[in-house]
Amino acid sequence: MDIQNTSAPPRAQSAPADNPTRTRRHGGGITHDNTRHTTRFVVIGNHLVQHKELSLLAIGLSCHLQSLPTGAGADIKSLAARFPEGPTRIAAALRELEAHGYLRRERHRTQTGRIVTRTVSCNQPHASLREPVDTGCPPAKRTPPPQRRTVQKALPAVPQPSSTAPALLQTAIDLLATLRRHDPRLLLSATDTAHLVPGVAAWLERDVAPGAVRHALTTGLPDEPLRRPAALLAHRLTDRLPPPPPFRTQSAVVPPPRHPLQNCEGCDRGFRASANEDRCRDCRTTAGGAPPRTPPGHVPSHTR
Repeated sequence: MDIQNTSAPPRAQSAPADNPTRTRRHGGGITHDNTRHTTRFVVIGNHLVQHKELSLLAIGLSCHLQSLPTGAGADIKSLAARFPEGPTRIAAALRELEAHGYLRRERHRTQTGRIVTRTVSCNQPHASLREPVDTGCPPAKRTPPPQRRTVQKALPAVPQPSSTAPALLQTAIDLLATLRRHDPRLLLSATDTAHLVPGVAAWLERDVAPGAVRHALTTGLPDEPLRRPAALLAHRLTDRLPPPPPFRTQSAVVPPPRHPLQNCEGCDRGFRASANEDRCRDCRTTAGGAPPRTPPGHVPSHTR
């Protein structure tokens, strides 16, 4: 009866893939019969041909792309016509190379306005952590997405006053500055205030009291937050602008004549009246309407 050797392996074991030196010690493995190239050759880095994450198809396709002259067809249709793998497998291999930095595809507009896709093959991966050598292939440029710019709309126009007196404009500025005391949402910037000042001045010169202007701007505001309080105020200054004050003639503003002061002939009380009146109102009422006094130097018409 044979005695079984428990230390011997049950069958021959191949060398692990991550330890190629064991095969060399036993005389197996690959050997190279190299001849130095002088023409028609391309230099391929070991980081590509021994890449641990790329598929064999992706590695071979990258080697083929690096050997192509500039301008040669490198799209999926051209490569599928060249190799038997088909468009699906070639497209997957291209995505592998693009993910690992050996390939990038850029869209360019030609002089005729046509959009074309340019395939750029790089012999150094852009995602490499070490400093890349100068291979003539610029690193991939990651263009940040464009940021949306919010264009602030201009404030609505406001009425313009006919007068730009400093006192009038200062009153308008003070009125706008105190609006926030009535509603904190009406806190205005210096730019917004400068835009609204002429509109408030137009109200003030129409004989509208500052309190009435303030009341028109602050009452009946919506309950929700005000996104642009200055725009709301500009709209109210225009939409609720009162009409001009009534026209005043020159005679309406001229005060009545001031009669001289004289003594009443009946009660000796001082009063103001025209020259032909010699009694005050009380004495005229008591006397039942006495005839007016004849002015000095007057000659009756019947004696002429």
